[in-house]
Amino acid sequence: MRERAVSGYPGGTGRAPGTTLSAVTERNEPTNEPAGDQDDASGPAHTTGTDTADGPARPGGRPGPHDEPRVAGRGEPDAGDGSAASLRDYRAAFQAARVPLAVLNRDGLVLAANPAFGELVGAAPDDLVAATAADLAELGTDPRIWAAYREVLCGHSDRLRCTRRLKHPDGQFLWAEVTVEPLPDEDCVLLSVSDISDRHDLLARLRHLQMHDPVTRLPNRALFFERLAGALESAAFEQHGTGRVGLCYLDLDGFKAVNDTLGHRVGDRLLCAVAQRLTHCAETLDGRGAARGGSGHLVARLGGDEFALLVEDSAGTEQLAELAQRVLDALQRPFDLAGQRLSVSASIGVVERAATGTTATGLMQAADTTLYWAKEDGKARWTLFDPERNAHRMTRQALSSTLRPAVDRGEFTLEYQPLVGLGDGRAKGVEALVRWRHPQFGTLSPNRFIGLAEENGSIVELGRWVLARACHQARAWQLARPGDEPLFVSVNVAVRQVWDSDLVADVAGILAETGLPPALLQLELTESAVMGSAGRPLQALQALSEMGVRIAIDDFGTGYSNLAYLSRLPVSVLKLDGSFVRGFRSQEHPNPADETIVEALVSLAHRLGLTVTAECVESAEQAERLRRIGCDTGQGWLYSRPVPPDRVCDLLEAARPGA
Repeated sequence: MRERAVSGYPGGTGRAPGTTLSAVTERNEPTNEPAGDQDDASGPAHTTGTDTADGPARPGGRPGPHDEPRVAGRGEPDAGDGSAASLRDYRAAFQAARVPLAVLNRDGLVLAANPAFGELVGAAPDDLVAATAADLAELGTDPRIWAAYREVLCGHSDRLRCTRRLKHPDGQFLWAEVTVEPLPDEDCVLLSVSDISDRHDLLARLRHLQMHDPVTRLPNRALFFERLAGALESAAFEQHGTGRVGLCYLDLDGFKAVNDTLGHRVGDRLLCAVAQRLTHCAETLDGRGAARGGSGHLVARLGGDEFALLVEDSAGTEQLAELAQRVLDALQRPFDLAGQRLSVSASIGVVERAATGTTATGLMQAADTTLYWAKEDGKARWTLFDPERNAHRMTRQALSSTLRPAVDRGEFTLEYQPLVGLGDGRAKGVEALVRWRHPQFGTLSPNRFIGLAEENGSIVELGRWVLARACHQARAWQLARPGDEPLFVSVNVAVRQVWDSDLVADVAGILAETGLPPALLQLELTESAVMGSAGRPLQALQALSEMGVRIAIDDFGTGYSNLAYLSRLPVSVLKLDGSFVRGFRSQEHPNPADETIVEALVSLAHRLGLTVTAECVESAEQAERLRRIGCDTGQGWLYSRPVPPDRVCDLLEAARPGA
């Protein structure tokens, strides 16, 4: 019997110098070979250099590229002829496999390759020995794949599987799945390559359908955000680009009317035509912008009539402004669709900034905010993102979100401004003015938060609190000064309070709770709210008036000014807007028109049985001229700024005759 060394890789060819492979021991029974080729079965295993038929042994017993494999005994039990036959089967399978296979050492060099692998790369298998596998399988072009590949070679990872685009010797490209994994009990790894071009093409077609809008054929929202995230990531680390990104986010003005009147089929055709014009705008900008740093643009339909134009490696706000203006000009040209001549416009929000520190979500939020500004400013225009304006919006949002809990936390307080009789100079009543002592923004006046409260509905709860607090305070003043003429308290009421709450029941309950006579309560509503009153609001005002509560129209002369309503509404007081009173400031340069208007309004009100209060009285000359015209009461800084409730008594004492 003799021992025959078999290399630990199929075929035995292509072993790189300096490599070591585990040996597989085969023990054969004695044959008719010459005695010189036989060894004693009990002799040592041949693990070092031995002579072969081709010449002296290589150092370390390593066969050359064309040597027959030899045995390095491990002392395994005698396996008989079946082991040699199995090994031949493995070799035959390796050589006959249609899947390109190659055995690599831990340095990534080819030890052996089968014919299929040679056909893939256009070289004979023997010529691939000691070649760098990473170059053959395109594993070194992607840093992440290269790192994972090195992990497998070093034994730190069990497998690498990736998809690579390889070039066939005939010049065609194919998509291949490359797998690299260690061979069991061997100090080498197996590289296999599978042609997945058909599967890749199918997946690519499916992905295209998934990532594109079926109507316009443009990239859809999913692909847009994928591309945006990639643009931000690459721009932040790209050394040769501008490191900036720009976005034009647009919405078609009046598109819903097209769908509603002409149908969705015409609407879809209009969307396709818009998509073509947007694509043309981006392409022309790309041709001109490439020289200035622009490298790529994407036009996408985000849904409905919303489109986005992404500018990668943007050259600055001027480039984005130019693109936005070009889009506006292109869309303003009429569209001829199936015999219909349509005209549309667009509102565009423009954002351009450095990619570093920018997220896709943040960029889209800024673009959406800017688009809203463009619509708010009148539509058919583009608007550039303004950080200062956005900070104001963020403040509004912060205030809006904390309005409701602020009432429960007791952050609101009331100040009072006197309403003084112009004839005798004595305080007749006070107007309750709410203040918000915000823990972050300090004391806020009503114009900072009342509009927000009306928008989110918290005005109902806040208004109820103001009404109750003011009535409690008015009753306290009445009880504290039993011998004096009681002060009435005037409280502002928003029209939403009339619609969203039972204002009549609230007022009745608060008056009953506090004991305040209804005649000492005055409710102020703005002119625009009162003049449009009908149905429930009108019924509520009539019920309050019948209860004895006075109704005042605030800021009269700035809204609808429908005088016909004055004879039908249960109104008892007109409060003239301060814009009329400001014309009374200068004795040397009076405004005759303002004085004439005020005089006419006062005369009209008196004829209807109404009293008149002039707001924003700031000088004695104004007060005197208003008194001569016939105004009943005045309110303004001439008499007092809004003060806390404890100072109202001091004002009343100072206004006493002889004080």
